[in-house]
Amino acid sequence: MARLKDYYVSDIAPALMKKFGYKNVMQIPKLDKVVINVGCGEAKENSKVVDAVITDLSAITGQKPIVCKAKKSVANFKLREGMPVGVKVTLRSDKMYEFVDRLFNVAFPRVRDFKGINPNSFDGRGNYSTGIKEQLIFPEIEFDKIDKVRGMDINFITTAKTDEEAKELLSMLGAPFAK
Repeated sequence: MARLKDYYVSDIAPALMKKFGYKNVMQIPKLDKVVINVGCGEAKENSKVVDAVITDLSAITGQKPIVCKAKKSVANFKLREGMPVGVKVTLRSDKMYEFVDRLFNVAFPRVRDFKGINPNSFDGRGNYSTGIKEQLIFPEIEFDKIDKVRGMDINFITTAKTDEEAKELLSMLGAPFAK
């Protein structure tokens, strides 16, 4: 399960240290956490939507998600404070590496006409964000048991100081960046 973590320690960390000329092993960037977010605005009419999203996300990640509630009331959206508007999961350590491995090696290759993920989606501080249009690319989700196709946002938070370091780290972990 933790193959990617062992690979990071044995192969990736020394390669990053050599490439960027770090003097100390604590300077080597590493993957800190992965946050998966699913927004479900239709939950204000139907409360069962949140339950369906929680079931899907817990099957994909192996961890129980938390429900995000609206902070403010917005009359134009018919939204009141405290209504559920999304679901998120924060993965760390072994579960994070397992999810990243499955995402890069199993889920992304199942996307039709996949040419790679956008290499320009870094935030300037070494974090990367990408989106998925449907949850069906994960093998844990059964097509017959879902009520609606939903997308999700996946954020990779690293300890890298620059986007170049973070991109190198993610590509060594197996991220299929588009050329």
